[in-house]
Amino acid sequence: MPTLTRRNFLIASGGAGAAAIAAGATGVTWQQLMRSAASNPLPAGEQVLVVLTLYGGNDGLNTLVPYADAAYHSARPDLAYTPEEVQKLDGEFGLNPAMAGFAKLWQQHQLAIVRGVGYPEPDHSHFRSMDIWQTAAPQSPVNTGWIGRWLDATGDDPLRAVNIGSVLPPLVLGAKASAAALPLGRQRTAPKPLSTALMAMSQPDPTDSPSRALVCSSFAADHQVDSTFATVLSPNSTGEQTDQQSPAGSGGGQGSLADQLAVVAKCITAGVPTRVYSVSQGGFDTHADEKDAQKNALDMVDKAVSAFLTAIGGTARGKDVTLMMYSEFGRRVQANASQGTDHGTAGPMFVAGPRVKGGYYGDQPSLTDLDNGDLKVTTDFRAVYAELLDKVLGADPTQIVGSPSSFINKQGEVSFL
Repeated sequence: MPTLTRRNFLIASGGAGAAAIAAGATGVTWQQLMRSAASNPLPAGEQVLVVLTLYGGNDGLNTLVPYADAAYHSARPDLAYTPEEVQKLDGEFGLNPAMAGFAKLWQQHQLAIVRGVGYPEPDHSHFRSMDIWQTAAPQSPVNTGWIGRWLDATGDDPLRAVNIGSVLPPLVLGAKASAAALPLGRQRTAPKPLSTALMAMSQPDPTDSPSRALVCSSFAADHQVDSTFATVLSPNSTGEQTDQQSPAGSGGGQGSLADQLAVVAKCITAGVPTRVYSVSQGGFDTHADEKDAQKNALDMVDKAVSAFLTAIGGTARGKDVTLMMYSEFGRRVQANASQGTDHGTAGPMFVAGPRVKGGYYGDQPSLTDLDNGDLKVTTDFRAVYAELLDKVLGADPTQIVGSPSSFINKQGEVSFL
């Protein structure tokens, strides 16, 4: 019988938790990410895609504002922005007043705005519409997301995609593989005396089995990981862990978008071998008192995205990062009686980063030629996905989102990269 040393006892008592983490199909720890960055870093020049989901149905007309269109002001006498209020892009369009950072990206030619985006036979349900966007299957429900199908087709590295938050969205679920889930919030640490003892016991031993070596290396990584991520994984000012979840119908990931993107920036900079990150923010279901509510939500998005792109902009890997932002649908053209807007159809998508060819893509829908009060979709969302799959992830889009011949805009080409 092997001798039960103090070292063996400590390893045994910690082994069950480590084994549970290792066996989890979708769970990932900071230690695993850091070990992967050290042992198998993302090769230089490999591109990274960040997918930002805005849950709730963001009002596209008050995001990309057609301030020079009289029909816009007529349909929204109290919700419309004046030319003096918007972040002007040209003589016809401006961004929401809260989007100064996006306006700067536009000036730097690093922002593509794809207009009139949607899918055939639009659905006004949050859940069905978001399901369509995340699975890229408008005709009938499927069980895999478009990033999930990319995972299925591209090997067995479990860290190829990471969702920031503990609940995986359909976007990243595949038939054979799914993204790893990385919850925000600092892991609870052992008291200092025990922590010191564990560090002492973590020194490598040639007699260790592979499983014991894994547990020991996890202990050794704790200190380095805590130091690296202290600014984004620390408790809030009340001492409690941050775990924000928006109400149903609004969705949104764990923690603020700023926190999520700060983690993504640190992972990218460290060289974690992840090609796709998924982040999200809720709060865009603006049926009443929309103007301030949407402006506040977009202000958080603008600041978080600007801080993220600034953080990675000065790094060697920053030039290889592209961020895409979308919502499940736009809103109706006409304001409702509660100074809000109801569920609509088409809206703009935003793609940002150093590799982006800035400008407008897709046709702006008419505000007078409507489909029962809704904007008519002019650009199929799958065309945007196809461009990202091809130019960022190096995959065959047809195998994942279908043939361009089936898209609303039959040519299917939105060449912003």
